[in-house]
Amino acid sequence: MDEQMRPAECSRPGVEAQRVAAEPAKGSSPAVGIVGLGLIGGSFARAYAAAGWRVRAWDTDADTLAIARIDVLDGLLRSAEDLAQCDLVVLAAYPEACLQWLRGHAEILGRLAREGKAPIVIDAAGVKGRVCTEAFDLAAEHGFSFCGAHPMAGTEFSGFAHAHADLFRGAPMVLTPPPTSDIERLDLLDRIHEFLEPCGFGSYSVTTPQAHDRVIAFTSQLAHVVSNAYVKSPTAREHHGFSAGSYRDLTRVAHLNPHMWSELMMDDADALGFEIETLIDNLAAVRQALASGDRDGLERLLDEGDRIKRALDDAPRRA
Repeated sequence: MDEQMRPAECSRPGVEAQRVAAEPAKGSSPAVGIVGLGLIGGSFARAYAAAGWRVRAWDTDADTLAIARIDVLDGLLRSAEDLAQCDLVVLAAYPEACLQWLRGHAEILGRLAREGKAPIVIDAAGVKGRVCTEAFDLAAEHGFSFCGAHPMAGTEFSGFAHAHADLFRGAPMVLTPPPTSDIERLDLLDRIHEFLEPCGFGSYSVTTPQAHDRVIAFTSQLAHVVSNAYVKSPTAREHHGFSAGSYRDLTRVAHLNPHMWSELMMDDADALGFEIETLIDNLAAVRQALASGDRDGLERLLDEGDRIKRALDDAPRRA
């Protein structure tokens, strides 16, 4: 999961042509195109604008787009000419919306690639299997460069109003490149790393879409499910004056975007289902110890969790 991305050097003609196509024209500032101006897309826009990049974008919400045009945008992302101005395009929408955009622009991106003008395309969706399966096929068929990406950053709030340029500062970025040759893969990762530098990510990991979705079901989706279920207790209405850090920590992500999270969870249903079943088994063991008055058994269960957490905290980061 944490294979670190390495710079690559390559002199293969095909790969080198793609590298040249991805570099900004001499004498001009680099440009990024962003599809979707919610929290993530808006934060990409603000980060690149702060770094001096030209920012083009598109969003289905006219009010959001109007505010962004005043605030951070140099122009819209609507035509082939707009795409040709970009070095990188970030699809920062829901998974299906990312795929819809790719389907509608694959031929244009392919033509621009043949002309040496195509941007690299990445997505920022929270699941990779569904998106990358189709996106890899579209990119291979039409001849443009696509890589899955997932910035591991966010807040419990959504929308452009909450976006800020430092959202990704120090955060991990997970990349899921296509199954191409090692040289092409490393060259693509090297260029993406360079283009993402203005965002200030703290680390980069490279994995497969399937491995990403398996782990993210535990680290992200399950946490939202548990938090959302926790606040449904009738006792939650009586928490004022009785709650402190534990309550705040466990309930923070109960506040979510139901439309977005339901799509992400359904796209990762098998992996998330496994994590929920595992959690249910562990909760059932605690409930059984309570019901039977087995304090020693309960202590063992609690000690086991404490030891696992300590071991996870003390484990060195994988290089």
